[in-house]
Amino acid sequence: MSTKTILSWLYLANASVLITHQIDAAYWHEWDLFGMPGGIQLNLLLNIPLVMLMLFGQQRLTQGYADGFVFSWLLVAGGIIAVSLHSYFLLQGDDAFRLPVSLGLLTATFLLSLAQAIALFTLHNNCNQDDAQQSY
Repeated sequence: MSTKTILSWLYLANASVLITHQIDAAYWHEWDLFGMPGGIQLNLLLNIPLVMLMLFGQQRLTQGYADGFVFSWLLVAGGIIAVSLHSYFLLQGDDAFRLPVSLGLLTATFLLSLAQAIALFTLHNNCNQDDAQQSY
């Protein structure tokens, strides 16, 4: 399986886990955790463009557009930021996101984001090596 195919599957898996985390976030009233006004209404409205960008990024990546790699890096960053923020709150003793599946989603997000970053670096290095070989 090519690195591009692996990257596409990692993107799909990571986006799916992050979207599921957002569903879990509604259960935990994440807006309260972050002190966000507007409650569930604003939370839902903010998730529309986030999910749309994730889906659009998957489309661009699988179609081979260069900006698909930018979207892929944005998804990696989003995953790492989400895990970091929630880890902070967990370490502070917050009761939210402590159920096994909630913790599993955060763990999966971390691992998938890490794997996706490795795939992006690998693909970048392979492209640089191909460019170097073509210049000889």
